[in-house]
Amino acid sequence: MSEENKIPSENLNKKNDSFKETVNDVSEKANEFVKKAEEKVSEFLESDRVKNVKEKANEFAEEAKETLENVSGKASEIAGEAGEKIADFAEDAKETITEILDSEEAQKVKEKASEFAKEAKQAFEDVSEKASEIVGEASEHIADFAEDAEEEIKDATKKTKNFFQRLFGK
Repeated sequence: MSEENKIPSENLNKKNDSFKETVNDVSEKANEFVKKAEEKVSEFLESDRVKNVKEKANEFAEEAKETLENVSGKASEIAGEAGEKIADFAEDAKETITEILDSEEAQKVKEKASEFAKEAKQAFEDVSEKASEIVGEASEHIADFAEDAEEEIKDATKKTKNFFQRLFGK
């Protein structure tokens, strides 16, 4: 049995050794391929085409930077001008309003308003006075009316009492 075990074991060792050699060969070829690829990539990166692309990209980046600076400057300039115009407009509006309020027509309007206010106050005082008079007269009339009503009730009560006394004979 030990001879039978040896044979498969020897075969396995041979196959294992063969496998290791194959792996080493593949590894060496892969390393060679990687070195060649690195050389090709280095050659490509150093080629005129790539250098031209890099130069163009740098030029484009510079142009974009300049354009951005120009746009930013122009935007700041426009914002400054707009701010100045708004300030001028506000100042003009303030001056115009002051002129209107100080004008003769405004003064006349103020005087008329003051006159109307005085007249309205006087009219209110007159109406209040008349109302007080009317309330006073009404209270006098109410007192008279109450006295008259009391007398009428007394008369009506007497007459009713007499009527029932005559009716029932008492």
